[in-house]
Amino acid sequence: MNVIVLNDHLYADGGADVVALSSAEQLAAAGARVTLLVADALRPGDRLPRLARLVATGQHDLLHDPQRGRAALQGLWNAGAAKALRDLLAEHAPADTVVHLHSWTKSLSSSVIRATLAAGFPLVCTLHDYFPVCPTGGLFNFQTAQICQRKPMSLDCIACHCDVRSYGHKLYRVARQAVQLGWGGMPGGLREFIVVSRFSEAILRPYLPPDAQVCHVRNPIDIAPGPQAEVAAQQGFVMVARLVRHKGQELFLSACEQAGVPAVCIGEGPDLAALQQRFPRARFTGQLARDQVQAEMLRARALVLPSLWYETQGLVVDEAAALGLPAIVSDACAATDAVQHGRNGLVFRSGDAGSLTSALQRLHEDGAYAQSLGQQAYERFWCDPPTPANHARELLQGYAGVIARAAARRHAGARAEEAVY
Repeated sequence: MNVIVLNDHLYADGGADVVALSSAEQLAAAGARVTLLVADALRPGDRLPRLARLVATGQHDLLHDPQRGRAALQGLWNAGAAKALRDLLAEHAPADTVVHLHSWTKSLSSSVIRATLAAGFPLVCTLHDYFPVCPTGGLFNFQTAQICQRKPMSLDCIACHCDVRSYGHKLYRVARQAVQLGWGGMPGGLREFIVVSRFSEAILRPYLPPDAQVCHVRNPIDIAPGPQAEVAAQQGFVMVARLVRHKGQELFLSACEQAGVPAVCIGEGPDLAALQQRFPRARFTGQLARDQVQAEMLRARALVLPSLWYETQGLVVDEAAALGLPAIVSDACAATDAVQHGRNGLVFRSGDAGSLTSALQRLHEDGAYAQSLGQQAYERFWCDPPTPANHARELLQGYAGVIARAAARRHAGARAEEAVY
């Protein structure tokens, strides 16, 4: 099987990049012939993924291109990436090739979607975020820090300043979304999607084509089994996320102050200085390497994920569970897929500091209960862990179905054409 992976970046700049690059290598290790197409420029000395082939168009990320006019045009339609993909597809056949799209909004643009569809190749897209339907990618109003209830791309949506930057930037994203919905073919032209949680599937499903096939494939977690964390012996509560408003750090820190419990924030972001000034008793570690994050988790009573927006999975909750650390999560985010209230963690009312404070106090005051929740989280994770190898196996099984259904559609189209003549 030939697999062509499409992703904005060769170097991890977010969760989707990590999944795309990890899964590409695991697919190659499992025997697939994998080609990765990215828009980055190769940097001397950096580690390159172990794949059959790497195609890099040598372009800038939209945010870091010094020529802003070029960046704006590339964001709408990246003709260079589309040509590179057309040349690549010309060397393959649809009968034994699947194209897997991960991210495209930061460099590649929806031009690569149209190039794939026009060439008649099976195309599957992992829905890592909400960009397929929402111009800002979050179904979230970043100005009011509330989940958006408007219909994406409606007049009400277009008129609303919900962008994290400016209303002018929102209008640019609306234009990009219009191109994507129309000539780009996303999501209306696709028939195959991968979701990473049942929560995000329920939100996105109404916007996908009625005959779309939606497959659930868990994101991979590369972590080795080890002894369960001694949760009852720990005191603090930890949060791991980029320090931006919609991730809920302010809610977390306020609730920890009310509960009188130690708080640890792991991550960097534009809100760091303001949070440090407002919450001087909290500990801010900055960005940490993965093993350091795990070490911090092992020194905590529980992980807290207080996101104000939907998320699509909340991968850090599974990473904590792999260590035997229970999680306290918001009831309005996708992490609820992994947490059963009172069994392997606690769920609180989204945005409600009092509800989160009560959850913190409960685990702080009852170490045995916290240990029991951590034990359940640990056993639930390791009974069927989403290891990179298991992730690749699930993908290959899904690809076989994608190729078979694409062949059936081609056959049905040929028969219909014969009937006309």
